[in-house]
Amino acid sequence: MQLTKHWATQLDDYVIDLDWSPDGSQVAAASAAGSVQLFATADGAKGAPLSGHDDGANALAWRPDGKALASGGQDGKVKFWDPIAGQHTGSYDFGGAWVEHLAWRPAGASKPVLAASAGKKLAFIDADAGLVHAFRDAPKTLSALAWQPAGGCLAAAYFGGVCLWDADDFVVQKEFPYANGIHALVWSPDNRWLVSGNQDPSVHLWLPAEDQEFHMSGYEGKVRHLSFDRAGRWLATSGGRDACLWDCEGAGPEGREPQMYPHDAPVCAVAFQRQHALLATGSDDGVLMLWSPERKQPLRATVRMPSAAARMAWSPDDRYLAIGTAQGILYVLNCTE
Repeated sequence: MQLTKHWATQLDDYVIDLDWSPDGSQVAAASAAGSVQLFATADGAKGAPLSGHDDGANALAWRPDGKALASGGQDGKVKFWDPIAGQHTGSYDFGGAWVEHLAWRPAGASKPVLAASAGKKLAFIDADAGLVHAFRDAPKTLSALAWQPAGGCLAAAYFGGVCLWDADDFVVQKEFPYANGIHALVWSPDNRWLVSGNQDPSVHLWLPAEDQEFHMSGYEGKVRHLSFDRAGRWLATSGGRDACLWDCEGAGPEGREPQMYPHDAPVCAVAFQRQHALLATGSDDGVLMLWSPERKQPLRATVRMPSAAARMAWSPDDRYLAIGTAQGILYVLNCTE
């Protein structure tokens, strides 16, 4: 495998978030300064500039049908954009708290609904019709959101636990206490596992359908990054100078030794391909590596960047890897055999 630079561009500040359009033709990037910009995948050409958020942007999320892009900012607003016309089409105001997390209900569910959180507040919003439902305040600031892949519920994390909210009836399906801070949440693609990366530092796993849970500790630092492979077998985590790869097949990873993928600096990004089996890992020294779960050595596609990856995501067809850095550079790399 080889990773080669397809194109790169400079934003006006730290790349705080990025997301691919569902058809892979564009990538959207938000800077900490508040701007939101669209780029053509083919050549990096800029689309119509979006006004973004005056006080700074925090999150981006492309609607599964590709017809709307949502952004959240420090102005307390969720804004919706027409990605073709480059026009602002609507907004929802949380009333002051920063909008830090956005997540669209997965494709295949009923009408697309956006989950958005600001402070302790959580809401489901329709890009066309506005507010769908505002939930009761969480006990603490919401720190992560993750839709069940089947679309039946949303997992919302805060210091002290995770709540599963029903997507249609807006009632609590389950609550999972966890007596520490949670930095990241991810579901396995088969809907079986719900996993949190934690401040303690550790990784915690729930089997919601079976009312079981498991715990893996011993990390060097806080676990802020998680990624499952497409089959739901392999779970990649950050948390130190090694990316850890846990085997979640069968009874799960508790008691098993993980595969360790070493870096020379703390790992700051992990991302499995969407349709294939490669894992990309990035570290604070700007090094990017590709791995296969079937091998314990990195593939030859090691890349060194001037600064660390702040955000990293594969294109829908896995042909490209987008990386946003702390220096405000957006790289799009071509992945070829």
